[in-house]
Amino acid sequence: MTPDTSAPPAHFPVSAVILAGGRATRMGGEDKGWVPLAGQPLIEHVLARLRPQVDEVLINANRNQASYRALAPVIKDGNGDFLGPLAGMQAGLAAARHDWVLFVPCDGPGLPRDLMHRFRAALAAEPNAELVVAHDGSHLQPVVALLHRSLLPSLRQALAEGERKIACWFGRHRMAVVPFVDQPDAFINLNDPAELAAYEARLRANGNDVTKEKA
Repeated sequence: MTPDTSAPPAHFPVSAVILAGGRATRMGGEDKGWVPLAGQPLIEHVLARLRPQVDEVLINANRNQASYRALAPVIKDGNGDFLGPLAGMQAGLAAARHDWVLFVPCDGPGLPRDLMHRFRAALAAEPNAELVVAHDGSHLQPVVALLHRSLLPSLRQALAEGERKIACWFGRHRMAVVPFVDQPDAFINLNDPAELAAYEARLRANGNDVTKEKA
């Protein structure tokens, strides 16, 4: 069910964690947060979309931490094994100040500007939900999700059991799904140089930079 976004949902404080802790093998091993797009690192595009929507921003990073720390507080996975997004979510839930924690990837420059408005509306409609996840109209977007901090013990257990798939762990909990069919490009992930070049070429062809691109 599409939440009613016409009325403002109840406000509650939210921490946000930008997931920038991966190996980025398809990007040639570069730290994707610092890969430039339209003259700015990807991490700065994401921050520009995210900061107005939340009360705290953290960056989950396992390298270049001093550089990231100039932008926001940095948290590590807690191990050197690069276990994937679930490990970043575990670190984020443990470090966040607020009970609700929003997770987004560092390579998604088109993050919706009304992401938290819609997520709050979804929680108002489904108050028993433990997590909220974005859906682009075709696929679930599990790395764009709002999690309650009470899920931390469950996540620690899942990681200890060897679980690495976000959707599988999400399936253990009460989940609200929020469609963004009206924003088809909001969840484009720039995973390799070809995707990055194509996205930037499209922005230039449209006469826009990413900060003005409709998401």
